[in-house]
Amino acid sequence: MARYLLGRVCSEFFMPGMVDTHIHAPQYSFAGTRVDLPLLQWLTTYTFPTEAKYKDSDFAEEVYTRVVRRTLKNGTTTACYFATIHTDTSLLLAEIIDKFGQRAFVGKVCMDMNDSVPQYKETTEDSVQETERFVIELLEKKYPRVQPVITPRFGPSCTEGLLCALGNLAQARDLHVQSHISENEEELKLVENMFPAYQNYTELYDKNKLLTSKTMMAHACYLSEEELKLFSLRGAAISHCPNSNFSLRSGVLNVQKVLKNNVKLGLGTDVAGGYSASMLDAIRKAMMASNSLQVNKVNETGLTLEEAFQLATLGGSQALGLDDVIGNFEVGKEFDALLINTKASDSPFDLFSADNFEDTLQKFLYLGDDRNISEVYVAGKQVVPFSSSV
Repeated sequence: MARYLLGRVCSEFFMPGMVDTHIHAPQYSFAGTRVDLPLLQWLTTYTFPTEAKYKDSDFAEEVYTRVVRRTLKNGTTTACYFATIHTDTSLLLAEIIDKFGQRAFVGKVCMDMNDSVPQYKETTEDSVQETERFVIELLEKKYPRVQPVITPRFGPSCTEGLLCALGNLAQARDLHVQSHISENEEELKLVENMFPAYQNYTELYDKNKLLTSKTMMAHACYLSEEELKLFSLRGAAISHCPNSNFSLRSGVLNVQKVLKNNVKLGLGTDVAGGYSASMLDAIRKAMMASNSLQVNKVNETGLTLEEAFQLATLGGSQALGLDDVIGNFEVGKEFDALLINTKASDSPFDLFSADNFEDTLQKFLYLGDDRNISEVYVAGKQVVPFSSSV
């Protein structure tokens, strides 16, 4: 693990910035609450009504400012964000991210089906036109490190016509794509009933040009071997969101199986189905998910902490197609980094004279938090502590 790090002095070291491959910015307003329902009921009861409020730019500005500050403080130098169906406040999120200096993909959510909360959906035509406007206006801003991403919410929220149009748009403009796939079993059955012409959930995205080498799909708990092979063939990536998978009792992703099939994999917080905006929590929950599969005799071996650390850094950069730019400290890459102070005055863990560097790093990964992250850099620019101008 030490090869990914640059030492400074005994109590301080640099590590690569962490990459959150799946986070819902608008849901940050209720992060840490309301994880008492399974996915589809959770969306209807809490999520869709909350996201509908983001037509209000004042409300959006407050929450979006706070989620960007919080993730940066917690060491997320790159994030792949879902916003809402509202174009203007989705553009506002991108503006706030740029102002704080975070690296990010931002997606205006697309959904033209929502019987449960009918006020929170678009017409197919509006969804496509507004996505085009979002992409064009965001690219015109020429933010150095904030890019648009085509974002159909998931199968049950989209008609085939919308998926097809978004796939065409992604292909025509060579854009990244993000969505959800096979998060829980009820969702999977719903997709089978809604789209009987497709062999499986993966084919629904693939046949509509949404499964590409620039695609990031969250969860993927129930993908078959056949589907994983198609992911590998297309070069599509999976975001492993273990906190959310446990909190909403959705399922457990078998990471070993994903990696065995040579599918690109990163970690995601999945705020607010995942209650923590910290990628350190994602690392810890990835270890617990792996351990649970060993306990239940599904796998003989599990993830090491070194592997989980890599998924949160280099793995995430590979999954987002940014590994030529970030992910580790290879010469020529941009300096996205965290300065870790293991002896911060209010550090949540203790070091002892017998601890070597490996012990110190493991204690930070298991026990540390933002109090230990004294400085954050994106592309060589210090972004934490925050400057007085933001």
